[in-house]
Amino acid sequence: MPNAKGEPVPLSEFIHIGPATGPAVIPHFNLYRSIKVEGEAAPGHSSGQAIVAIQKVFDQLGVRGISSDWTGLSREEVKAGSLAIVIFAMGILVVYLVLAGQYESLSDPLIILMTVPTAMLGALLFLSLRGEVLNIYAQVGLVMLIGLAAKNGILIVDLANQRLAEGRSALQAAREASKARLRPIVMTAISSLFGFLPLVLASGAGARSQTSLGTVVFGGLLAATLLSLFVVPVFYVVMKSWLGGGPVGHASALMEATETAPEQGP
Repeated sequence: MPNAKGEPVPLSEFIHIGPATGPAVIPHFNLYRSIKVEGEAAPGHSSGQAIVAIQKVFDQLGVRGISSDWTGLSREEVKAGSLAIVIFAMGILVVYLVLAGQYESLSDPLIILMTVPTAMLGALLFLSLRGEVLNIYAQVGLVMLIGLAAKNGILIVDLANQRLAEGRSALQAAREASKARLRPIVMTAISSLFGFLPLVLASGAGARSQTSLGTVVFGGLLAATLLSLFVVPVFYVVMKSWLGGGPVGHASALMEATETAPEQGP
Protein backbone atom coordinates (compact mmCIF):
# COMPACT_ATOMS: atom_id res chain seq x y z
CA MET A 1 0.00 0.00 0.00
CA PRO A 2 1.40 3.52 -0.81
CA ASN A 3 2.52 6.06 1.77
CA ALA A 4 2.13 9.86 1.70
CA LYS A 5 4.93 10.16 -0.87
CA GLY A 6 3.37 7.53 -3.10
CA GLU A 7 6.03 4.95 -2.30
CA PRO A 8 4.86 1.38 -1.64
CA VAL A 9 5.05 0.17 1.95
CA PRO A 10 5.24 -3.59 2.62
CA LEU A 11 2.50 -5.16 4.77
CA SER A 12 5.19 -6.60 7.05
CA GLU A 13 5.51 -3.12 8.54
CA PHE A 14 1.97 -3.44 9.90
CA ILE A 15 1.22 -7.10 10.39
CA HIS A 16 3.06 -10.30 11.18
CA ILE A 17 1.95 -13.61 9.74
CA GLY A 18 2.89 -16.79 11.54
CA PRO A 19 1.43 -20.13 12.69
CA ALA A 20 -0.57 -20.11 15.93
CA THR A 21 -2.92 -22.45 17.78
CA GLY A 22 -6.40 -21.66 19.04
CA PRO A 23 -9.80 -23.20 19.56
CA ALA A 24 -11.53 -24.41 16.43
CA VAL A 25 -14.89 -23.35 17.83
CA ILE A 26 -15.66 -20.67 20.43
CA PRO A 27 -18.99 -21.64 22.03
CA HIS A 28 -21.45 -18.93 23.01
CA PHE A 29 -24.48 -18.95 25.28
CA ASN A 30 -26.88 -15.99 25.16
CA LEU A 31 -24.26 -14.13 23.04
CA TYR A 32 -21.57 -14.58 25.73
CA ARG A 33 -18.52 -16.78 25.46
CA SER A 34 -19.12 -19.88 27.51
CA ILE A 35 -17.53 -23.08 28.78
CA LYS A 36 -19.77 -26.13 28.91
CA VAL A 37 -19.40 -28.36 31.96
CA GLU A 38 -21.16 -31.72 31.86
CA GLY A 39 -21.68 -34.17 34.70
CA GLU A 40 -23.85 -36.97 35.99
CA ALA A 41 -25.35 -37.55 39.41
CA ALA A 42 -23.57 -40.11 41.55
CA PRO A 43 -25.40 -43.36 42.35
CA GLY A 44 -27.98 -42.85 45.06
CA HIS A 45 -28.39 -39.13 44.34
CA SER A 46 -30.97 -37.35 42.22
CA SER A 47 -30.38 -34.83 39.46
CA GLY A 48 -31.82 -32.14 41.72
CA GLN A 49 -29.19 -32.87 44.38
CA ALA A 50 -26.47 -32.75 41.72
CA ILE A 51 -27.71 -29.35 40.51
CA VAL A 52 -27.66 -27.97 44.05
CA ALA A 53 -24.13 -29.32 44.65
CA ILE A 54 -22.74 -27.86 41.41
CA GLN A 55 -24.32 -24.47 42.07
CA LYS A 56 -22.89 -24.49 45.60
CA VAL A 57 -19.37 -25.18 44.29
CA PHE A 58 -19.64 -22.36 41.76
CA ASP A 59 -20.86 -19.90 44.39
CA GLN A 60 -17.94 -20.82 46.65
CA LEU A 61 -15.46 -19.90 43.89
CA GLY A 62 -16.62 -16.29 43.96
CA VAL A 63 -15.14 -15.44 40.54
CA ARG A 64 -16.07 -11.92 39.40
CA GLY A 65 -17.31 -11.27 35.91
CA ILE A 66 -18.38 -14.88 35.39
CA SER A 67 -21.91 -16.20 35.79
CA SER A 68 -23.49 -19.63 35.40
CA ASP A 69 -26.59 -21.00 33.77
CA TRP A 70 -28.14 -24.37 32.92
CA THR A 71 -28.97 -26.00 29.61
CA GLY A 72 -31.01 -28.97 28.44
CA LEU A 73 -33.00 -31.00 30.94
CA SER A 74 -31.25 -29.36 33.89
CA ARG A 75 -32.46 -25.95 32.72
CA GLU A 76 -36.04 -27.24 32.50
CA GLU A 77 -35.76 -28.84 35.93
CA VAL A 78 -34.52 -25.61 37.50
CA LYS A 79 -37.27 -23.60 35.79
CA ALA A 80 -39.90 -26.05 36.99
CA GLY A 81 -38.76 -25.67 40.62
CA SER A 82 -41.58 -26.69 42.96
CA LEU A 83 -44.02 -27.13 40.10
CA ALA A 84 -44.51 -30.76 41.12
CA ILE A 85 -46.37 -29.64 44.25
CA VAL A 86 -48.70 -27.48 42.15
CA ILE A 87 -49.33 -30.33 39.70
CA PHE A 88 -50.08 -32.73 42.55
CA ALA A 89 -52.50 -30.25 44.12
CA MET A 90 -54.20 -29.69 40.77
CA GLY A 91 -54.54 -33.45 40.32
CA ILE A 92 -56.24 -33.76 43.71
CA LEU A 93 -58.55 -30.85 42.86
CA VAL A 94 -59.54 -32.27 39.47
CA VAL A 95 -60.31 -35.71 40.95
CA TYR A 96 -62.34 -34.07 43.73
CA LEU A 97 -64.39 -31.98 41.28
CA VAL A 98 -65.07 -34.97 39.03
CA LEU A 99 -66.19 -37.11 41.97
CA ALA A 100 -68.27 -34.27 43.40
CA GLY A 101 -70.10 -33.96 40.10
CA GLN A 102 -70.56 -37.70 39.81
CA TYR A 103 -71.92 -38.25 43.33
CA GLU A 104 -73.55 -34.82 43.65
CA SER A 105 -71.99 -34.59 47.08
CA LEU A 106 -69.15 -32.67 48.69
CA SER A 107 -68.45 -35.23 51.41
CA ASP A 108 -68.21 -38.44 49.37
CA PRO A 109 -65.15 -37.26 47.38
CA LEU A 110 -63.40 -36.46 50.67
CA ILE A 111 -64.04 -39.99 51.88
CA ILE A 112 -62.72 -41.46 48.63
CA LEU A 113 -59.61 -39.27 48.61
CA MET A 114 -58.64 -40.49 52.07
CA THR A 115 -56.95 -43.34 50.21
CA VAL A 116 -54.43 -40.91 48.69
CA PRO A 117 -52.50 -40.20 51.95
CA THR A 118 -52.16 -43.94 52.53
CA ALA A 119 -50.75 -44.33 49.03
CA MET A 120 -48.29 -41.46 49.58
CA LEU A 121 -47.17 -43.08 52.83
CA GLY A 122 -46.46 -46.40 51.14
CA ALA A 123 -44.71 -44.77 48.18
CA LEU A 124 -42.32 -42.72 50.31
CA LEU A 125 -41.68 -45.67 52.61
CA PHE A 126 -40.73 -47.95 49.72
CA LEU A 127 -38.51 -45.23 48.24
CA SER A 128 -36.68 -44.94 51.54
CA LEU A 129 -36.28 -48.71 51.93
CA ARG A 130 -34.78 -49.03 48.45
CA GLY A 131 -32.47 -46.05 48.89
CA GLU A 132 -34.08 -44.14 46.02
CA VAL A 133 -34.65 -40.40 45.88
CA LEU A 134 -37.74 -38.38 45.00
CA ASN A 135 -36.73 -37.49 41.45
CA ILE A 136 -38.95 -36.39 38.58
CA TYR A 137 -39.95 -39.97 37.74
CA ALA A 138 -41.00 -40.62 41.33
CA GLN A 139 -43.04 -37.42 41.29
CA VAL A 140 -44.85 -38.62 38.17
CA GLY A 141 -45.61 -41.84 40.03
CA LEU A 142 -47.13 -39.88 42.91
CA VAL A 143 -49.50 -38.15 40.51
CA MET A 144 -50.46 -41.53 39.04
CA LEU A 145 -51.27 -42.82 42.51
CA ILE A 146 -54.08 -40.28 42.91
CA GLY A 147 -56.22 -42.18 40.43
CA LEU A 148 -54.95 -45.65 41.27
CA ALA A 149 -55.64 -45.24 44.98
CA ALA A 150 -58.99 -43.49 44.58
CA LYS A 151 -60.56 -46.44 42.74
CA ASN A 152 -60.62 -48.50 45.96
CA GLY A 153 -62.50 -45.78 47.77
CA ILE A 154 -64.93 -45.42 44.87
CA LEU A 155 -65.85 -49.10 45.05
CA ILE A 156 -66.53 -48.98 48.80
CA VAL A 157 -68.34 -45.63 48.93
CA ASP A 158 -70.57 -46.37 45.95
CA LEU A 159 -71.87 -49.61 47.42
CA ALA A 160 -72.13 -48.12 50.93
CA ASN A 161 -74.35 -45.33 49.58
CA GLN A 162 -76.61 -47.94 48.00
CA ARG A 163 -76.89 -49.80 51.29
CA LEU A 164 -77.52 -46.54 53.13
CA ALA A 165 -80.32 -45.69 50.74
CA GLU A 166 -81.88 -49.11 51.42
CA GLY A 167 -82.28 -48.18 55.08
CA ARG A 168 -79.16 -49.47 56.77
CA SER A 169 -77.17 -47.39 59.21
CA ALA A 170 -73.84 -45.87 58.20
CA LEU A 171 -71.97 -48.51 60.20
CA GLN A 172 -73.86 -51.38 58.63
CA ALA A 173 -73.53 -49.90 55.14
CA ALA A 174 -69.77 -49.44 55.49
CA ARG A 175 -69.33 -52.93 56.91
CA GLU A 176 -71.32 -54.63 54.16
CA ALA A 177 -69.64 -52.58 51.44
CA SER A 178 -66.18 -53.45 52.72
CA LYS A 179 -66.96 -57.17 52.80
CA ALA A 180 -68.58 -57.16 49.36
CA ARG A 181 -65.78 -55.12 47.73
CA LEU A 182 -62.92 -57.04 49.32
CA ARG A 183 -62.52 -59.53 46.48
CA PRO A 184 -62.61 -57.05 43.54
CA ILE A 185 -60.24 -54.68 45.34
CA VAL A 186 -57.73 -57.44 46.11
CA MET A 187 -57.97 -58.96 42.62
CA THR A 188 -57.43 -55.68 40.80
CA ALA A 189 -54.61 -54.79 43.18
CA ILE A 190 -52.80 -58.09 42.62
CA SER A 191 -53.04 -57.77 38.85
CA SER A 192 -51.79 -54.18 38.99
CA LEU A 193 -48.93 -55.03 41.33
CA PHE A 194 -47.75 -57.83 39.06
CA GLY A 195 -47.94 -55.40 36.15
CA PHE A 196 -45.70 -52.85 37.89
CA LEU A 197 -43.28 -55.44 39.30
CA PRO A 198 -41.03 -55.47 36.17
CA LEU A 199 -40.47 -51.74 36.61
CA VAL A 200 -39.38 -52.30 40.21
CA LEU A 201 -36.89 -55.01 39.17
CA ALA A 202 -35.68 -53.24 36.01
CA SER A 203 -31.97 -53.23 35.14
CA GLY A 204 -29.78 -52.01 32.31
CA ALA A 205 -30.08 -48.81 30.30
CA GLY A 206 -32.73 -46.45 31.66
CA ALA A 207 -33.28 -48.56 34.75
CA ARG A 208 -33.07 -45.59 37.12
CA SER A 209 -36.20 -43.96 35.73
CA GLN A 210 -38.08 -47.28 35.66
CA THR A 211 -37.16 -48.30 39.20
CA SER A 212 -38.07 -44.88 40.59
CA LEU A 213 -41.47 -44.89 38.91
CA GLY A 214 -42.12 -48.57 39.65
CA THR A 215 -41.12 -48.33 43.31
CA VAL A 216 -43.43 -45.39 43.96
CA VAL A 217 -46.43 -46.92 42.21
CA PHE A 218 -45.86 -50.44 43.60
CA GLY A 219 -45.38 -49.31 47.20
CA GLY A 220 -48.17 -46.75 47.10
CA LEU A 221 -50.67 -49.14 45.55
CA LEU A 222 -49.80 -51.90 48.01
CA ALA A 223 -50.22 -49.61 51.02
CA ALA A 224 -53.42 -48.07 49.65
CA THR A 225 -54.94 -51.50 49.05
CA LEU A 226 -54.21 -52.73 52.58
CA LEU A 227 -55.09 -49.55 54.43
CA SER A 228 -58.07 -48.41 52.37
CA LEU A 229 -60.09 -51.40 53.59
CA PHE A 230 -59.85 -49.91 57.09
CA VAL A 231 -59.49 -46.16 56.54
CA VAL A 232 -62.34 -45.63 54.08
CA PRO A 233 -65.08 -47.44 56.09
CA VAL A 234 -64.08 -45.70 59.31
CA PHE A 235 -63.99 -42.28 57.67
CA TYR A 236 -67.28 -43.05 55.92
CA VAL A 237 -69.02 -43.75 59.21
CA VAL A 238 -67.51 -40.66 60.83
CA MET A 239 -68.51 -38.35 57.97
CA LYS A 240 -72.04 -39.72 57.61
CA SER A 241 -72.62 -39.58 61.36
CA TRP A 242 -71.23 -36.06 61.58
CA LEU A 243 -73.19 -34.74 58.62
CA GLY A 244 -76.35 -36.46 59.73
CA GLY A 245 -77.33 -37.46 56.26
CA GLY A 246 -78.54 -35.23 53.49
CA PRO A 247 -80.80 -37.02 51.02
CA VAL A 248 -78.95 -40.29 51.45
CA GLY A 249 -78.50 -40.04 55.19
CA HIS A 250 -82.21 -39.38 55.83
CA ALA A 251 -83.29 -42.47 53.90
CA SER A 252 -82.96 -44.71 56.94
CA ALA A 253 -84.94 -42.38 59.16
CA LEU A 254 -87.60 -41.95 56.47
CA MET A 255 -88.05 -45.70 56.06
CA GLU A 256 -88.24 -46.25 59.82
CA ALA A 257 -90.86 -43.53 60.12
CA THR A 258 -92.87 -45.11 57.30
CA GLU A 259 -92.75 -48.53 58.90
CA THR A 260 -93.78 -47.30 62.37
CA ALA A 261 -96.51 -44.91 61.21
CA PRO A 262 -100.01 -46.06 62.28
CA GLU A 263 -102.26 -47.28 59.54
CA GLN A 264 -105.22 -44.97 58.91
CA GLY A 265 -108.54 -46.09 57.62
CA PRO A 266 -110.31 -44.53 54.67
